[in-house]
Amino acid sequence: MNAVDLSSVNAFVPGQVDLGADEAHLIEERARLLGPAYRLMYQKPLHLVRGEGVWLYDTEGRAFLDTYNNVVSLGHCHPDVVDAITRQVTTLCTNTRYLHETILELADRLLATVSDELSHMMLTCSGSEANDLAYRIAKVRTGGTGVIITETAYHGITDAVSQFSPTLGPAVNLGVHVRTVPAPAAYRTGPNVAARFASDVEAAIADLKRHGIKPAMLIVDTMFTSDGILPDEPGFLQGAVEAIRRVGGIFVADEVQPGFGRTGSHMWGFQRHDVVPDIVTMGKPMGNGQPIAGLLAKHDVVEAFGRSARYFNTFAGNTVSCAASVAVLKVIERDRIMDNSAKVGAYLLEKVRALVPKHACLGNIRGAGLFVAADIVSPEDGKISDRDKTTRVVNAMREDGVLISACGADHNILKIRPPLIFTRENVDFFAEVLDRALA
Repeated sequence: MNAVDLSSVNAFVPGQVDLGADEAHLIEERARLLGPAYRLMYQKPLHLVRGEGVWLYDTEGRAFLDTYNNVVSLGHCHPDVVDAITRQVTTLCTNTRYLHETILELADRLLATVSDELSHMMLTCSGSEANDLAYRIAKVRTGGTGVIITETAYHGITDAVSQFSPTLGPAVNLGVHVRTVPAPAAYRTGPNVAARFASDVEAAIADLKRHGIKPAMLIVDTMFTSDGILPDEPGFLQGAVEAIRRVGGIFVADEVQPGFGRTGSHMWGFQRHDVVPDIVTMGKPMGNGQPIAGLLAKHDVVEAFGRSARYFNTFAGNTVSCAASVAVLKVIERDRIMDNSAKVGAYLLEKVRALVPKHACLGNIRGAGLFVAADIVSPEDGKISDRDKTTRVVNAMREDGVLISACGADHNILKIRPPLIFTRENVDFFAEVLDRALA
């Protein structure tokens, strides 16, 4: 399968759309000051100046329903998080080399959401750093370097992690120590997805060993987000996890996108599969916009690393970020955010599925909680992906006031991932706009 740089598929391309003078000037200044590596989303870029709840506002005050951004999973500018950040930043901002209680409260609260086997927390600033740290720990723990991932995985942008993030595109080479396996898409391949995925992981292990590479870890986003959001059937990860452990490797659950209650039924995506990872990595929604990420690990997995390597990160674990993350966890519990994710997510899935009889281009619809995917396919042959139409739908919805994006190997899967405070009224508006865009 040819690798596709998903960040460039639905991106602004100079000269393709008419821009106002202010927009054109900003884009010119970005190019001059920031260089050529950055991308702007949508064919016509957005100039956003304010956010509140599930809404973002542009310079003219127009509101856009945000159904894509899982960084602020409690909504933009959530008052509890804003208050926690404000109080802490006006009191003290320091690092983990000094004693402070907030990091311990955060660790207690996070570890209480998982099995007792996961007993330690380590903090980073981003999900990329968390996965980089997990890989460092895996290499020390196993003595290996081999990594197994899915074909359209995204795990981050550090040098080490970019080598096992195929979605960064063909210009970013996969490492010689990396093997990919097909994503476990039950709706495409039929039943026995668990056996098939375990067999594919076993084949990848065998190929690593054949080339003299000792397996270190299997790492997956537990909702297979970049592969197209693949939730079914819960439990299918168990055989693959057993396979990597049989050869001395570890299992890393990347919860940067599925975590913090998004699936509705569980706090973490791996819990849907009744497995306990050796390491759990997390990020994005952990601070509702404040840069904080990290990992939870088993004691025996991190013990050798802790003895041999000094870990310090100037900003990771600072008091302000920890305060933000504690506030996030308190809101999730107090406001029963997971219940809302489950109930409103079920309604969202129902409303999107109700559009299938009206639009022949809608293929498989699936999801868990407030994490829903909709395939856009050829009306003549539902097995053929329609990337161009998907891009048109995404941009039509942007023009109509709803922000969304796409994922999958063919970039033909609508990725519906709103804040966890979404309401039934928000779902109704989203479905109306989607209906118009598909038409």
